[in-house]
Amino acid sequence: MFYMRKIKDNSLYLIITEEYGCGKGAVEIAEKAIAGGVDIIQMRQKNRPSGELIKLGKVLSRLCKKNGTLFIVNDDPLIASEVDADGVHMGQEDMAQRPIDEVRKIIGDGRIIGISTHSIEQFAAASALGADYMAFGPIFPTKTKNYFLGTSDIGHVASMAAKPVFFIGGINLSNIGEVLDRGAKNIAVMRAISEAGDITMAAREFKNRLIQKQDKVNI
Repeated sequence: MFYMRKIKDNSLYLIITEEYGCGKGAVEIAEKAIAGGVDIIQMRQKNRPSGELIKLGKVLSRLCKKNGTLFIVNDDPLIASEVDADGVHMGQEDMAQRPIDEVRKIIGDGRIIGISTHSIEQFAAASALGADYMAFGPIFPTKTKNYFLGTSDIGHVASMAAKPVFFIGGINLSNIGEVLDRGAKNIAVMRAISEAGDITMAAREFKNRLIQKQDKVNI
């Protein structure tokens, strides 16, 4: 029987898209990032045939299970179920086409559902739907969006969150301090790790920053 694994505070979430891997494959990026301490891997491969995604997803799922890392599939609960992922991440457009109740029926009660949110209102709505975690952003400018929210709402979102929230969008080692100082506990990144010259070292530095921030809070 499948039991949902808990998302811990100070989690580092890596979204893998080979488009932003500087020529590196998804499995190579995942292996190196896991070695650096990444807690969650998401497979986000847009416009790929489902058969190709299932094949890659099964490899990544096995890799993550072997290392105790959570594995999430972007957009598609059917593929998430097929590859035995820990959960699925849904965007706002995805949720409009497939409500969370339908997603839950597909993946089962034991798996994780995450939802992207881009405003305080969307965040509150996602929380009420019963998502297991939310992503909030983009915080800073990023190649994947044509807008960004800034850091001013981080404290408000963090304080109202009953479930884990991952702040996302343009976060790197130069600006993560501001995000953490405003109350973030969990961070999601893409290019800052995938495009790094040393993926393992970049992941380790992000993870260390999260741990150091928590250590200061506990003093």
